[in-house]
Amino acid sequence: MSRRAVEKKIFLEDYVKRTYGDKDLYKNLVKLYKDYRDGKIILLDPDPPQSMFRYVLRPDYSLWLWTVIILTLLGVSLVYLTSLAGFLMPLRYVIGSLLILFIPGYVLVEALYPGEKDLSPLERLALSIGLSLAIVPLIGLILNYTPWGIRLDPI
Repeated sequence: MSRRAVEKKIFLEDYVKRTYGDKDLYKNLVKLYKDYRDGKIILLDPDPPQSMFRYVLRPDYSLWLWTVIILTLLGVSLVYLTSLAGFLMPLRYVIGSLLILFIPGYVLVEALYPGEKDLSPLERLALSIGLSLAIVPLIGLILNYTPWGIRLDPI
């Protein structure tokens, strides 16, 4: 890769047209992806978020955060709704299992390895489940020694 190509910022569409031609966009995008995967080119965000507020508002950066927030709110609401509507109990089990067995580890993995290329998706999944199985018992142990204990309200 030449020094000039690294210093000059161009849009992805312009790069595809210049490098691969104008004929078949899909095939050109597949070639671009293969070059990106092989490390021949580096794709950078031309306008990365500069503050936490902009990070949270950009779904391409914070989709995982919004998914965790929505699942948590759904899980908490299901805990109280299942006493009124028993037919929601299977959904409560599914969301509760995700909240216990996956989400704590996933949030920790996202905090420790924020880069997309730091870990493969399979490594992220395995670490998320493993870390969740390590974190949740520790939280239970800590809650056991607090004045509230382990009941529905402090959890």
